[in-house]
Amino acid sequence: MGCFKTVKQSPFAIIAAAFVVALAGCDSPSAPPQEEAVSEAPPPATPPTGADAVGSDEASNFLTKATFGPTTTEIDRLTTIGLSSWIQTEFSKPQESLLQEVLLAENAGEEVGAEQLAEAFWTRSILSDDQLRQRVGYALSQILVASYADGQLEDRPIAMANYMDILAAGAFGNFRQLLENVTYSPAMAIYLTYLQNQKADAEGEVVPDENYAREIMQLFTIGLLELQANGDLRLDGGGAPIETYDNDDVTELAKVFTGLSWAERGEFLGRPDSIVSEYMPLVMFEEEHSPEAKSFLGTYIPPNTSGDASISIALDALFNHPNTPPFISRQLIQRLVTSNPSPAYVGRVADAFRSGSYSLPNGQNAGGGGRGDMRAVVAAILLDPEANDPARMTDPTFGKIREPVLRFTHWARTFGVTRTDIDDIEGLQDSRSPTRLNQQAYRSPSVFNFYRPGFVSPGSGSAAAGLVAPELQITTASSVTGYANFIEGFIFDDASNQDYRPDYADELRLANDAAALVDHLDFKMTYNALRPETRARIIQAVEAITGGHDDYTRDELRVQVAILFIMTSSDYIVTR
Repeated sequence: MGCFKTVKQSPFAIIAAAFVVALAGCDSPSAPPQEEAVSEAPPPATPPTGADAVGSDEASNFLTKATFGPTTTEIDRLTTIGLSSWIQTEFSKPQESLLQEVLLAENAGEEVGAEQLAEAFWTRSILSDDQLRQRVGYALSQILVASYADGQLEDRPIAMANYMDILAAGAFGNFRQLLENVTYSPAMAIYLTYLQNQKADAEGEVVPDENYAREIMQLFTIGLLELQANGDLRLDGGGAPIETYDNDDVTELAKVFTGLSWAERGEFLGRPDSIVSEYMPLVMFEEEHSPEAKSFLGTYIPPNTSGDASISIALDALFNHPNTPPFISRQLIQRLVTSNPSPAYVGRVADAFRSGSYSLPNGQNAGGGGRGDMRAVVAAILLDPEANDPARMTDPTFGKIREPVLRFTHWARTFGVTRTDIDDIEGLQDSRSPTRLNQQAYRSPSVFNFYRPGFVSPGSGSAAAGLVAPELQITTASSVTGYANFIEGFIFDDASNQDYRPDYADELRLANDAAALVDHLDFKMTYNALRPETRARIIQAVEAITGGHDDYTRDELRVQVAILFIMTSSDYIVTR
């Protein structure tokens, strides 16, 4: 079986490998959830017009950014109701829970572990109806990172599944509430080692753990350097960047995050007896919380302030810091739209973060008007003119590498996968190897994610152009070949397999006409963005297939090869 399903080796594997080498030069950058207000999305009385109306190509492009992969049904729905109603409808959908998937397995007596976490993610990303929520929750997971690559979290799948749900809830909630839910989540406390974090003792042998204090500033809220409102660096009088915090701020803030331990326990130390504690918010044990005064980032917490009040004051200070809107906005833009957003784009999204409101094309507002309303932020990111400017389709400075996880979910959604059991699919149980996807959701190697937002690929064309390309941090010679082999194993499906089976019925009807088949796939997979030379080469390869091989008919091979060649082309791997 290996890293993918058992399949017959296609005679076109060598052709595919050569095609990958020729076209894969994609360096050009191309606790249970909180309650949240939702807005009803009345069906439009008339067809959408103006900025609300989109054609099929634009809808496919938009859904590539807003979901785990466009489907023809969703493209038709978006073109029918328009952008505003689509987003409002997504905001009103109930959340589909990953935790519930894992608890069902637990209650059925199954041995729950990393495999259930992986299966829950693949199921929700491919089959869930609340696609925008799940997609933004996944984007947040790459900023507020907790990873079950950590051995302790791998042994606490319930806590990790709950963390996944916290981020999905936060996708349409308020960022301040999200920070609080993350802070009190057992998964984050385990991952960044402040679970049962004790106050300093008189002898100096015990000092508060500083991990979370450092990372909540550096990665989750304000970043390392002071920013202007549009995300550009603020400079001192000598033209040098200004650091946002120093080690004293870390030491002082660490005192805030003392005294938290499992819920449903009568004592501070020790392990919980019930899995309920794994998805309940942590509780404060005042006797273990530092009673000292805390002073950081210009904020002062008086001595003997209670633990929960101290955390609230600290989170308020970070949430209200001027860096937080542009710092978080830029990273969300990178995860959803483009690696190198302009300062103007970042500034507009940061304005939506600060105001908590964004005017949709139909004149209604996204967001309730409070700072940090994520509905306003999400709408501002996806509907910004820069995100949907047709001229950007040929702009070499715009776009991003389609990360490997999203390539796989896109294939599964595009071709109608309806069963997502991974019991016999080792490659989806753990897809981190360079011979697979070189990435797995919620399982990054460190708190810095699989790739850093400011990563510059050494010696690359993007580096020479002064551009960052985060996903290139996991794009290597091994991973390019590994991805091609991995996705080929799913595209060339074995009919005996019952899970992750694609439906190629529409494509098979076009197999006699190579040009029509490629044009159909171009629309379906790359919103008609294939370059003429790419299109011509794929058509030529498809036309060269004149007979069947092993268990595949000629038409099946034509369809499979066309999909493989598109999915390994730079036109597909770079999204704009």
